[in-house]
Amino acid sequence: MHVLSVSSLKGGVGKTTVALGLASAALNKGINTLVIDLDPQCDATSGLAAPADQTASIAEVLQSPKLPILRRALVSSPWSRTSKMDVLVGSPRSLLLDNPAPTVSDVWKLEEILAMIEDEYELVIIDTPPSINALTRTAWVASDRVILVTEPALYSVIAADRARRAITEISAKLSPRLSLYGFVVNRLRQQSHEHEYRINELREMFGDLLLQPYFEERAVVQQSTGAARPIHSWPADGAAEVAKGFDWLLAGVMADFEREAPKRDRVNIVGRTMRGQSSPLAAVMSPEAGPVVTEPETRRSRKKRRWFSRR
Repeated sequence: MHVLSVSSLKGGVGKTTVALGLASAALNKGINTLVIDLDPQCDATSGLAAPADQTASIAEVLQSPKLPILRRALVSSPWSRTSKMDVLVGSPRSLLLDNPAPTVSDVWKLEEILAMIEDEYELVIIDTPPSINALTRTAWVASDRVILVTEPALYSVIAADRARRAITEISAKLSPRLSLYGFVVNRLRQQSHEHEYRINELREMFGDLLLQPYFEERAVVQQSTGAARPIHSWPADGAAEVAKGFDWLLAGVMADFEREAPKRDRVNIVGRTMRGQSSPLAAVMSPEAGPVVTEPETRRSRKKRRWFSRR
């Protein structure tokens, strides 16, 4: 199982659109995929046409990470064809869990949840909220890679840099296997001088981390999302070109996962000072709370190690 978060610390940049485009590319490649909708706006759930009348959602799963509750919150998207496309449905109730000062126990919950189903999916895509509170940090701790979505505008560029620094900090103090895959430019307007200026600024700031292709602002993307259809099967002009862009992006991410596979899971990402504690996250992000290097282990074995350490 490879876990990818799609994030932005600024709303309105098309973060969910990119997450859905990657999900469409994964479906097109026959990859068994789970999409986790952590954004309280639940746009990924709607975009995947997942049933909304669920008795359980990501909010209930995070409150009580038990397998029966998880099974009730998992639904199959109508997108599914030859491969699996499931959704861990979102809920506005998850906003109540988006604490600005999460505990260590809080940020580990999604990792514990994924340990229960790690053999069922090849790829997990997490659509995170546009903030750096508990839900986003929970997603990043459970992830192998993060894609940051930005548009070529001043405040989006500032937010992208803030997110990069936050990911670096969490990787250093909580989850050494986490790394930033790169920045995706969305909603580009080719004729805009401001966008051209900001693209050059992004190149200077992020170098090779600025990913290709850039995604232009197109009506066809809004149309397919509004119809809750994958971009790869949308019949309008221009959809095939956008779909190829997401194919390219997904291929790069999956190749990166495979290159790093021998290194992943070699680190027990529970620091010595974290075990058995429920102190605020800030308390464990000090230099003393370093990671512990151990033998290779899976999500399930990490979960078991943490459980015994609390006994």
